[in-house]
Amino acid sequence: MKLLLKVVPLSSKDCISGWLDKRLKIKVKAVPEKGKANKAVTMLLEKSLGLNKGNVEIIQGHRSTFKTVEINSLSKAQVLRLLA
Repeated sequence: MKLLLKVVPLSSKDCISGWLDKRLKIKVKAVPEKGKANKAVTMLLEKSLGLNKGNVEIIQGHRSTFKTVEINSLSKAQVLRLLA
């Protein structure tokens, strides 16, 4: 399942802030350098969805605050229910 994100790096805490239209807003403490914020995003989503490492992959927007992630092993309905 593909999920659209709006990522805010350098935040005071790692959290999922809610929905902005069709994008999920995620705040991470990590700096946007050398993939640190991207790693924090994938780890936060995996933890929030109860997934093992490697089940969330950024497929678009590696250098942007607007990202698209691929979530393996869960359906769209399951992801939306867990993030509600």
